[in-house]
Amino acid sequence: RVPQVLSSAEEIAELYRELSQHPGLSTACLGPDVTTQYGGKYCSLYTEWSQRDLARAENVKFCRQYLIFHDGASVVYSGPAGTCSEIKDELLSRESPSGVLKAVLRKVSGKEKEKEKQFLEVWDENRKVKSIDLTALDKHGSVYDDDQFGCLAWSHSETHLLYVAEKKRPKAESFFQSKAPELGTSDEDVGHPKKEDAPLKVGSPHPRAGGGWQGGCGADRAVLQGEQFVYHEDWGETLSTRSVPVLCALDIEGNSVSVLEGVPEHLSPGQAFWSPGDTGVVFVGWWHEPFRLGLRHCTNRRSALFYVDLTGGRCELLSEDTKAVWSPRLSPDRCRIVYLENDALGPHQQCSRLRMYDWYTKHTSTVLEAVPRQAWGAFPGIYCSALPALCWAADSRRLVLDTAQRSQQDMFVVDTVTGATTSLTADAPQGSWSVLTIDRDILVARFSTPSCPPTLKVAVLPATGQEAQARWVCLQDAAPVPGISWGIHTLRPPPEQEHPQYGGLDFDAILLRPSEGPATQKPPLVVMPHGGPHSVFTAGWMLYPAALCRVGFAVLLVNYRGSLGFGQDNVASLPGNVGTQDVHDVQFCVERVLQEETLDASRVALVGGSHGGFLACHLLGQFPDTYHACVVRNPVVNIASMVATTDIPDWCLTETGLPYAPDALPDPAQWTEMLHKSPMRFVDQVRAPVLLMLGEDDRRVPPKQGLEYYRALKARGVPTRLLWYPGNNHALAGVEAEADGFMNMALWLLKHLRC
Repeated sequence: RVPQVLSSAEEIAELYRELSQHPGLSTACLGPDVTTQYGGKYCSLYTEWSQRDLARAENVKFCRQYLIFHDGASVVYSGPAGTCSEIKDELLSRESPSGVLKAVLRKVSGKEKEKEKQFLEVWDENRKVKSIDLTALDKHGSVYDDDQFGCLAWSHSETHLLYVAEKKRPKAESFFQSKAPELGTSDEDVGHPKKEDAPLKVGSPHPRAGGGWQGGCGADRAVLQGEQFVYHEDWGETLSTRSVPVLCALDIEGNSVSVLEGVPEHLSPGQAFWSPGDTGVVFVGWWHEPFRLGLRHCTNRRSALFYVDLTGGRCELLSEDTKAVWSPRLSPDRCRIVYLENDALGPHQQCSRLRMYDWYTKHTSTVLEAVPRQAWGAFPGIYCSALPALCWAADSRRLVLDTAQRSQQDMFVVDTVTGATTSLTADAPQGSWSVLTIDRDILVARFSTPSCPPTLKVAVLPATGQEAQARWVCLQDAAPVPGISWGIHTLRPPPEQEHPQYGGLDFDAILLRPSEGPATQKPPLVVMPHGGPHSVFTAGWMLYPAALCRVGFAVLLVNYRGSLGFGQDNVASLPGNVGTQDVHDVQFCVERVLQEETLDASRVALVGGSHGGFLACHLLGQFPDTYHACVVRNPVVNIASMVATTDIPDWCLTETGLPYAPDALPDPAQWTEMLHKSPMRFVDQVRAPVLLMLGEDDRRVPPKQGLEYYRALKARGVPTRLLWYPGNNHALAGVEAEADGFMNMALWLLKHLRC
């Protein structure tokens, strides 16, 4: 008898509803220490979580507070303080350095036909002390709340707030606009500038002379003709409303907003903070000439670290200007700035360098180099999208970070003077560890596994040399999801598939399998390669794999060569070999796992998104006898047709193994090479039914890619179905699209694997 899996849509929907309710943990913030009358110390811990609300079809955010009693060396007692409550309409929030004030950027829906407004609020311990309508002030466009450019930074004096917003655009009208008869002209009508705000001097309650801040832009008030339909470039996937960012400061006392002058025209600023002494602003500047490329998940865009002086508006380069830099973090003693650095262009994600700039000596050193090969017991290298917002230890010498180490994610402490690294999680349970924050050496972390949703952990960072002895205390537990067992398999490609330049590389796969019920004996297998291609599955909580496992499928998450966490050689081995090396790694892994594990080899399916969809479509065509169903989300199917429509044309050339230059014109030989490496080349061999899911607003892999495959399959009589999700981009992460996508995926697999 065929082992049974869940098969009714009602049961699967109920299962998804239950698993999708596990909240994700996004941020944590420690309050100031309070000393009790008995001499003990405690502090509050504020945490933010997000959870899918299927009834409202949205993600809801909520907060929960905890108390941590500690003696400076260890956590004495910790526990929750009160219940959780939903957070409404907060876009950004940031505690002041002293912990006494909190700044909040809030969106407020406009009355009737008014557009949505943005307010900047300042709260003290028990009330709102300021509420400033930024929309009404009209100094800039929308404030950025993304994690690419966005920031909300307190000055060290706690008198000013720094943020990034869209530059104000002059009003434009038709050449044929009807005008009301003029009764009398005001200064504004004839384009006379309004009186400018006095420049800003931070640290003093009132502005003084000399400065690089401007208030109103008088010239902007002239209405321009012929400018209504001018094209404004943007920064691509998830950043389509971001074009020209400007740095802005709120003088809290004076209720005035100023826009920073002095940022060079060819740069887009972001990730900014106040310099030591509040004399100016440090920011990351991205080059946007000759045109903008997509930035999301692209840590290879030319950028550098800059300082703008408030007194003279002078802009100074603090890092090399030929690299890609991001995530600058100022030490507690305000003497050093660490940041991450990659080579510009090349693979979108790489093994990064950790660099440090000394504010007073102006000397830059390399704390950690890129690691060519991962070796157990040694530091694996840095593979992360950002450093924690607070990452420095109290000694201003050590810092903490998390990074992929093969197929798990671990936390390390780094000595910035010696470059020594120590794992904080080597003796802790295996899975995925992330640093949420560190303050006064109290370290807050998130931990999860493929069968255990996120939990909240806290420890005190031990003294230098004893970091490996960190003792973790669980503040918020989550019960493991029953019925899922998992393990990590390591594979070495066969000799004929070794890379000629990077020999001896291996790779991993994470296998989840049902551990309860009738499907445990010989479950069907769902093969899931990741996207990127330079990303990685770490052994943490993932809703789709966990839910598929509970339905009754074994799920194989493949970290083929080219994945992060295995050393820079592993990353470098893939460009030029997509469509062969990555495809063969996945197929080799599938064949090996089918040999070694009790799985049903007659019921194997593929699921993949983006580059994972590229691999799924390749595998369907290159190994049609292995796979019997397929689900792909926003797949790359034809690199040659993608290059002219994507926000990342450099990806198409780099992964094909070709050099990228902004002014290069594709020649027939290059187009041939791109097509040759694409799944479309093998579409004639595809037999398995294919379900496509496309995001209408996807800028990364535009939905035309999936449509191209859909038409090719239809023309060849292959059973195919297409789901089109409006208002969704590349990730298909809208709550409704994600839920509908899971249901359709599960039912498609059950139908075509004859479960």
